Amino acid sequence: MEFQLLGPFAAHHEGRRVSVGSRRQERCLLSVLLLDAGRAVTTEHLIDLLWNGDPPASARATVHTYIGRLRGALSPYGVLVETRHDGYAVVPGPHTIDAQEFSRLVRQAADTHDPAERIRLQDRALGLWRGPLLADVADDRLRGRLGGTLDELRLSAAEQRAETQLTMGLHDRVVADLTPLVAEHPGRERLVAAQMTALYRGGRQAEALELYRATRTALVTEFGIEPGAPLRTLHERMLRADHRLDRPPGPVYAVRVGDEWLPWSTSGHPALEFCNTYAGWGGIRLPGSEWLRGYATLAVWAGHMDLADDRMVGRLREQARRQPDEAAAALAEAREFRANLYACLTDPADARAFTAVAGVVEDAAKLSVFTRGEDGLGRWQPSPAAGLRLPLCAVARSAGELLADPRRFTIRSCPSEACGWLFLDASGRRRWCSLATCGAERGAGRRDGRATSPGRSVPGGRRDGARGASGTCVPLP
Repeated sequence: MEFQLLGPFAAHHEGRRVSVGSRRQERCLLSVLLLDAGRAVTTEHLIDLLWNGDPPASARATVHTYIGRLRGALSPYGVLVETRHDGYAVVPGPHTIDAQEFSRLVRQAADTHDPAERIRLQDRALGLWRGPLLADVADDRLRGRLGGTLDELRLSAAEQRAETQLTMGLHDRVVADLTPLVAEHPGRERLVAAQMTALYRGGRQAEALELYRATRTALVTEFGIEPGAPLRTLHERMLRADHRLDRPPGPVYAVRVGDEWLPWSTSGHPALEFCNTYAGWGGIRLPGSEWLRGYATLAVWAGHMDLADDRMVGRLREQARRQPDEAAAALAEAREFRANLYACLTDPADARAFTAVAGVVEDAAKLSVFTRGEDGLGRWQPSPAAGLRLPLCAVARSAGELLADPRRFTIRSCPSEACGWLFLDASGRRRWCSLATCGAERGAGRRDGRATSPGRSVPGGRRDGARGASGTCVPLP
């Protein structure tokens, strides 16, 4: 059973709405118990909350009646309400409670070092909010008593997400996410600072300065205080156009596949796409340019490139969740192979890189099976015995086939230090890649993360030989 408390109260079982509690106070009582699921809430505390400190003489009997009705409504779904001393508790079980899931995701995000993964977890957490806590069963006074910690956690998560997004050049997303929150909490200076920075980096300096003026007025009028030192300093830096405030996004383009971001394709060949990892193999690795952030991304990429079917991708992700250490080891091996493969493809004379790649290719061959496809044709595929190394084995076989193919001599590397992506050039006439991630003019007065190669104009959304994923060309988070 699924309980939703972050917004109007709702209960669902197997996707269907379940009616729980015919009275508002019954649903409110259940919500209080769910917010403290697993812990006993005394009858006195329940009475105090339900009647705001002014209970009738029959309050205790009424609570007992409500508990009996809730037990009758919930027991068919395996949700138990136990009597514990002079109180009651919802027994933990397979049911889910959005408030608990929200807190868990926020804590997990705080412990995550990978910025993209942190944003993904915070997005999931904040996406659980559908409105004010218990919007239809609690008044503002009760909501303040019950949800103060959750509200603070929500605002802190929004602030942390915005600050992480800013470090990755995602200022447009920050503006969209924070606009309603800043309107609701004009005195929340950390939110205001993130919004001001995002507006400034988006070329909207006047709006950023106006936001500061509005915030200062609200603080002086309502609280009799001036903005804090960090916000005042930010305002002063904007007035003098401090260049350190301007941090353009990393020029890496991506598509959303399931719940993962993957790079746009330049050739369609798995071995080359696996290498197209950084904007700047030969230069500074820009924020957000790494797409191979976690094992789940590796598994989804293998499915996207037709190296594994959807069922296998699902199995790999589930196995990775159960065996995080093994997944981390497989991911590290895949990253090492990627670096060696890039060196091997860009420098045919690099014997060390070729030997390292060959070792993995040979290992992958031992873990391959020859199967018959639905089209009646036979093909080599990684054996399930490869376990979490299956995506690596699949791309290693692809790399081995490319290295044994005359097309290997048509591989080109985009010469810009801001790119370096690999692509096949059968015509022998191309020099630059086609994703607008490169060129000497990048950064010359541009803030949208796009660039042009010297001597030619390249549309940012064009793909050469790209696979069929649809979507908008956006900076990779």
